Amino acid sequence: MPIISIIVAIDENNAIGKDNNLLCYLPNDLKYFKSRTEGFSIIMGRKTFQSLPKGALPNRRNIVITRNESLQFQNTEMCSSLMEAIKLCEDEPEIFIIGGGTIYNEAIKFADRLYLTYIHHKFEDADTYFPEIDKNKWNELWREDHIMDEKHKYNYSFIQLDKINH
Repeated sequence: MPIISIIVAIDENNAIGKDNNLLCYLPNDLKYFKSRTEGFSIIMGRKTFQSLPKGALPNRRNIVITRNESLQFQNTEMCSSLMEAIKLCEDEPEIFIIGGGTIYNEAIKFADRLYLTYIHHKFEDADTYFPEIDKNKWNELWREDHIMDEKHKYNYSFIQLDKINH
């Protein structure tokens, strides 16, 4: 089985989005996302896929979860459940769950790794949230802190957490 990784940008309240969009524009977060996920399978819900400005992300296997069996998108594979999507990737070294909120809520229970972009800000009008991260179940392996600059309106940190095997 592959390492099941979640990659997400969250704020101080675990908010991840508003109106099917990211909370803010952080160019380095988009570069980080690309560098981590290129060459791997990415699994997402239908709404997350439809929020992508150019459709399927290049240089990745795009798997979309939807209950609508007649739905098809270009350059994607369709599944009816998260478990079905993961099963499609059972021979791969690592797979990435990229959203949205409903998929993250299901995936957090059996994910092995979290790649977080932690935005040091509270977005008051967010409408989608990441599940609570139980600090007793995760070990921080790596962190890289960044301060705001002309391209980044907020301080942020890249953090990798691996699940502690009890």
